[in-house]
Amino acid sequence: MNLSFKQYRAVDLTIMLVMLVAAEVIIVVAAGSWFPNEIYVLSPTVAVICIVMMRWGPYAAIHAVAGGAALCIVMGASVQQFAVYCIGNCFSLLGLVMFRALGKERIRSKMTLTALFTLAVFAAVQVGRWAVSLLFGGAPESIGTFFASDSLSLLFALVTVQLARRLDGIFEDQKAYLIRTEAQRRREDFPDAGDSEYGE
Repeated sequence: MNLSFKQYRAVDLTIMLVMLVAAEVIIVVAAGSWFPNEIYVLSPTVAVICIVMMRWGPYAAIHAVAGGAALCIVMGASVQQFAVYCIGNCFSLLGLVMFRALGKERIRSKMTLTALFTLAVFAAVQVGRWAVSLLFGGAPESIGTFFASDSLSLLFALVTVQLARRLDGIFEDQKAYLIRTEAQRRREDFPDAGDSEYGE
């Protein structure tokens, strides 16, 4: 079955969304059962946001909100906490500035830039959560708590995104990936074939 580019994007975003929500729920439930008094949080949301942002740009906002919502639902969070995590996670889209400044391919191909991008997205998320919390009376000095309590998520994101970078087509702009793979296929099977059929 041949999918259009928009259909492919919708399927891919949905798969990533389901994986994120499932992982978030499993991790929170497991942590609550095994480490009920632990102040540190492990969340896959930052890692998934980084990968989706590389693949689809601003569509990562969907996963930013969904990751925050899944975490809050499982934890039985308040309305204020929903706002802090769902809105705060959307600050991750500041990572798009790095794409514009450095280019997706350069960030993808260089390990240090991939790590810097992941760190920048993580920092933007924490600052976003902290900023939203201030609107609900949070303490300015609590910013350190946001970073410290989510430090395991940063480590997870750094490792996961680096692994994704090594897998063909995972941490890569998907339009560029489809064009590249189709061109390779055409060169192998149909040397005289034209350009890619994919497009917006």
